[in-house]
Amino acid sequence: MCGDTIKPILQVALDILETDRAIQIAKEAIEGGADWIEAGTPLIKSEGMNAVRRLKAAFPEHAVLADMKTIDTGALEVEMAAKAGADIVILLGSADSSAIMDAVRAARKYGVKLMADLISTDDPARRAKELVEMGIDYINVHVGIDQQMTGQDPVRILRDLKINVPVAVAGGLDAQSAAKAVISGASIIIIGGNIVRSSSVTESARAIRRSIDAPEVAEEPERSIDEQTLLLLRRVSTPNISDAMHRKGAMKNIRCICPGNKAVGRAVTVQTFEGDWAKTVEAIDVAKKDDIIVIYNGSPHVAPWGELATLSCINNGVSGVVIDGAVRDVDDIRRLNFPVFASSIMPNAGEPKGFGEINAEIQCGGQTVKPGDYIVGDDNGVVVIPKERGYEVARRAVEVEKNERRIRDEIKRGKTLSEVLYLQKWEKR
Repeated sequence: MCGDTIKPILQVALDILETDRAIQIAKEAIEGGADWIEAGTPLIKSEGMNAVRRLKAAFPEHAVLADMKTIDTGALEVEMAAKAGADIVILLGSADSSAIMDAVRAARKYGVKLMADLISTDDPARRAKELVEMGIDYINVHVGIDQQMTGQDPVRILRDLKINVPVAVAGGLDAQSAAKAVISGASIIIIGGNIVRSSSVTESARAIRRSIDAPEVAEEPERSIDEQTLLLLRRVSTPNISDAMHRKGAMKNIRCICPGNKAVGRAVTVQTFEGDWAKTVEAIDVAKKDDIIVIYNGSPHVAPWGELATLSCINNGVSGVVIDGAVRDVDDIRRLNFPVFASSIMPNAGEPKGFGEINAEIQCGGQTVKPGDYIVGDDNGVVVIPKERGYEVARRAVEVEKNERRIRDEIKRGKTLSEVLYLQKWEKR
C-alpha cells in the first residue's frame, strides 16, 4: 500500500450506486491489473459504510479507499471509514485547515492514511503544499466530471505541483492521458468511467495497466474545441445526446429520409415560406464543410428541397440538411445516399421568390436553432445542441454511451434491465 513505489498504482474508482455491482466490477478490474479499490462518493452515499466493509471483506489483500469528500467533522468521518475497513480516507483539500488537522489526528489514531482531493480548489499548487505540511499522505489532482465536460485537464495542474508526497491524478483519464500523467510525475492513476463503464472492465484495466507501466505518449494533432466536439458527436447517437441534455433538444416530427445515414455539423439556418426555395439553395453557397443546412419551410405540403439541391450540397462538402417541411425527389436523394431529414414528403415544389433569411435564429421541429449550433441527425431523429454547450454535451453523451455499454454487457450475461438498474430500489416513493 506504499505510494512511493516505482511502479505506478492503478486505482479504480467505483462511482456507482450498488455494492453487489461494485464488487463484481472491482473483481474484473483486479484481473486486469488494478491495485487499489475506491468506494466512490456515489456508492458511499447510496450504501453507506456497508459498501466499504463489503469491499474490504471481498478484497482483503488490496487497499480500499473511502472517498468521503469530507469538508467538515474530519475526525468523525475518518473514524467511520477506518472502522469500516478503509485503508485510505479521501477528504476535500478545500476543507478548513482545522478540519484537516483533526482528520490527520484521527487518521494517526486509527492507523489509516489520508488523501486530499484538490477538486475545485482555487490554487491547487499552494494548497497542496499546505496540506502536506499538515500531514496529508497523498495529494489527488482531480478534475471532476462536470469540469471535464468543459475541457479542464488534471495533467496541466499536476505539472505545477512541487511536493514530496505521492501524487494521484483523476479526471476522465484514458490510456493515453494516464501515460501523460505518469510521465508528468503521478504515482497513482485513478480511473473511473473508462474502466467501470466499459464493455470489458478487465480488458480496459489491462490497457491502462500497460500504458502506465511503460508510458509512451504519441504525438497528436492539435485540435480546436470545435473539431473535438464534432469528433465526439460522431461517436454517439441522438438518444445518447438527448439523455445527456436531460431529454431536451429533440426536434418533433422530423425523420430521416435516407435510413442508415448520420449527419453531424454546425447549423446554417434558413427561414423561408411555403415552398420558396431561393434562400434554401443560396444557403448552399454559404455553408462550409461540416455544416448542416437547417430550414424552416412553413408548410408540409410544398417542398423547398430536392435532388438538385442535394447534389449541390454533396459537391460543397455539406454534412446534411434538416427541413421543418417537405422534401421531394426522395428516390434520387436515396440513391445519392445523403443525410436529409424532413417532416414530410411531397412531389410539388414552390417558386424561388427570395423571401426569408439565411443565418437568423429560427424554429425547427419545435426547437430554437441559432447559426453555429451543433446538429446531429440519425435514424432516431434530430437533436440541436446550443453552440455554447457543444463540447460539454458531447462529453456527457460519450459518458452516457459508456454507461449503456456496461449495462448491455450485464444484460448479455443474463440479468434483466430492471435488475441491472435496481429499479424497485430507486423508484420514487
